[in-house]
Amino acid sequence: MESDRLYRVGKEDVGKLKELLTECFAKDPLYCNLIPDEDTRNRLMPELFQCDMEEFFETCEIYGDSSQINGVIVVDDESEPYNPIHYYLTEAMASLKTDSYLIKEDPSLKTFWNFIQGRDYLNSRWTDQLHQTKRLHVIYLAVRPGMQHHGISAVLLNEVIAYAEKHRLMISLETHNEKNVSFYQHFGFKLFGIVEKHFHFKQYCMVREVQ
Repeated sequence: MESDRLYRVGKEDVGKLKELLTECFAKDPLYCNLIPDEDTRNRLMPELFQCDMEEFFETCEIYGDSSQINGVIVVDDESEPYNPIHYYLTEAMASLKTDSYLIKEDPSLKTFWNFIQGRDYLNSRWTDQLHQTKRLHVIYLAVRPGMQHHGISAVLLNEVIAYAEKHRLMISLETHNEKNVSFYQHFGFKLFGIVEKHFHFKQYCMVREVQ
């Protein structure tokens, strides 16, 4: 995916990006279930997002609302050609690094085990059911809490939608907050299914069909 309206986030912005995502997802149901101890969560989340960003800079497109990065959207363009060896090696390295962080911060292995149990919430494997490679997958859409309700989410999402419509691509995403379902429905998304495994919360899987 390409955009000349949004700010293309670069590796020099990783500090801002890590700070933003940590702030935005501090109370997210997924992370609260995977890392129930708050002190452990506060230590771990910046490291986990650092690891995520290292992978996403290699495999995805990351855009912010501006160079201040009060909002960010991370998109995986499934329609673009890619080198499978590079892709899976990058993914494997990120997974190994993540596991080392989990074990380092919680030697009891309880957090590590939670991540194993929660893999269905983390891997977006539900998208295999779509049988659609002409697709964008939104991995993260996040806006700094103090800057919410200023239209930043809409600006970011509308740019992805415009690109998808131009290139006739489906869009997929998931959210762990039920209140976000109606937000995405406003932009033409439909609920495809719900993941509820091992933990007492739901992941809402949504798609926007080719228009």
